Amino acid sequence: MIKIVLIDDDPISIFVTEKLIQRNIMQPCKVFSFDNAMDALKDIYHISPDYLFLDLNMPEMTGWDFLEIFNPVKSDPEIYILSSSVDERDIIKANQYEQVKKYLSKPLIKQYINLIFGKYKENLS
Repeated sequence: MIKIVLIDDDPISIFVTEKLIQRNIMQPCKVFSFDNAMDALKDIYHISPDYLFLDLNMPEMTGWDFLEIFNPVKSDPEIYILSSSVDERDIIKANQYEQVKKYLSKPLIKQYINLIFGKYKENLS
């Protein structure tokens, strides 16, 4: 089972991302959603996600703060920044984190899902 963690303070973004993932991945998956990074840090080590989608601009703890603290021991999830920021400095900064695979602009679109989870899509031909 594919385990996916979403960390975003915007409930609409979480809802849309969850639905898009569930409709486009044909393998069984479980999505864990958190509306703040502090709560995510409490549970993420028990979840051991395969994928992590992280917003940057959140109250209390930003996505940047989360990246500085998060240190996976058991598994090394693919981390994708999913942000509404189009500031070039954020994109450059995200690319400096080795664990960040890609910086994606909100909203998450089907094309991104296909690129990220392509190996989990059933071959329909």
